Amino acid sequence: MARITSANAFMVDLEPKVVRTDAIQSFNSQETIFVVLRDADDGAKGMGYSYTIGDGGPAILSLLKETLLPRLMGQDADRIEAIWRDLLFCSHATAVGPIMSLALAAIDTALWDMRGVKTGLPLHILAGGAKSSVPMYTTEGGWLHLSPDALVEDAIASKEAGFLGSKVKIGKPTVAQDCERLEAVRNALGDDYEIMTDANQSMTSGEAKRRLPMLERLNIAWFEEPLPADDIAGHARLQSQSRVPVAVGESMYSPGQFADYIAQDACEIVQADVARVGGITPWLKVAHLAEAHNIAICPHFLMELHVSLVCAVPNAPWLEYIPQLEDIAAPMAREGGNALAPMTPGLGIEWDHDKLAALTVAGSAFEITEAHQ
Repeated sequence: MARITSANAFMVDLEPKVVRTDAIQSFNSQETIFVVLRDADDGAKGMGYSYTIGDGGPAILSLLKETLLPRLMGQDADRIEAIWRDLLFCSHATAVGPIMSLALAAIDTALWDMRGVKTGLPLHILAGGAKSSVPMYTTEGGWLHLSPDALVEDAIASKEAGFLGSKVKIGKPTVAQDCERLEAVRNALGDDYEIMTDANQSMTSGEAKRRLPMLERLNIAWFEEPLPADDIAGHARLQSQSRVPVAVGESMYSPGQFADYIAQDACEIVQADVARVGGITPWLKVAHLAEAHNIAICPHFLMELHVSLVCAVPNAPWLEYIPQLEDIAAPMAREGGNALAPMTPGLGIEWDHDKLAALTVAGSAFEITEAHQ
């Protein structure tokens, strides 16, 4: 029994590598919340993490400190499924929602990391082992404030580097403005380069519908979050009218929300974010649910963690490239436009612990031990 005897948590606040804007928000910072768990058997530890895009980090830390981590003490770290469900239901009045899911994810990823360390297996093998590499598309040069010329310049550089696609943010005030940006990239890159679009929940049903002919004509790979995430019926109507796949999921916080979308034929691509959905345990549920319905999973952000998960399952054709952790972790392994699954035990992320210590937000670090149980 890998009995959990202590837990540490702390937060690092990272500035964006570039200006990141979309139709509804800006990426102000990455509050990165870390959890380190240790067991009684041999002192093995697992390190997991979660994140926000600029606010809510202290609330996540408070939930971990006051409720979730004390409940972990003395539990068997090998029983990851039981722990995930116990933590979810011990505070069920506050679930389902972002703060609970993001806190659960920090714990759950630490447990999977510990399992990998103790077994000597990398995450992509532990979770399924479907493949060892995955093509990447880049979002980093497609933000909404960028001009058509800047979009083209980045897409050309990305294609030369081996990438097979770029995401372009849409949601400008007029269809013509969105069209100008997408046409510039398509004309410059040709028909064999994939272009993904992301509206970030910014549109009404009518605005999204008006953009369908443009997206179809330009052979766009997918239409991401066109409507508010809770508008399942609206997405279902839009998908029924569109030859371009509707993609949803970065703003969902439980497997059940994905099940509702899939049951209503409201999407053809799911984009579960391992942190926002509550960890690796629920992420795999979503991935296999999608697989059973012949739907792809193309997760949002967190490429250093998602690379292992998309290589674990057979229905994940893409990894989103947004470099953000390079100040605190070694760069993700890649060959041109393909990301390589880490082969080291656990999550396979090589953290720079000196930099983590230097960048830890003052007052955020704490420890929970069995005495708190």
